[in-house]
Amino acid sequence: MTIGIISLASVLLWDAVTHELSKPSKKQSSRKIVSLMSLGSISTLVITISLFQSLSF
Repeated sequence: MTIGIISLASVLLWDAVTHELSKPSKKQSSRKIVSLMSLGSISTLVITISLFQSLSF
C-alpha cells in the first residue's frame, strides 16, 4: 500500500516537472524545477530500491 502511494506521488511530481518545463523560458522557475526534479529523483530511487528488495532470488 505504501509503495502505491509513493508511486502515485512520484508520477504527480514528474507531471509537475513536465508542466513547469513546458512553460516559456522567461516564466520558468529554476528553483522550482530543481526542487521538483530532486524530489522526483529521490522518490524514483526509493521505489526502485523497494521493488528490488521485494524480489526473491
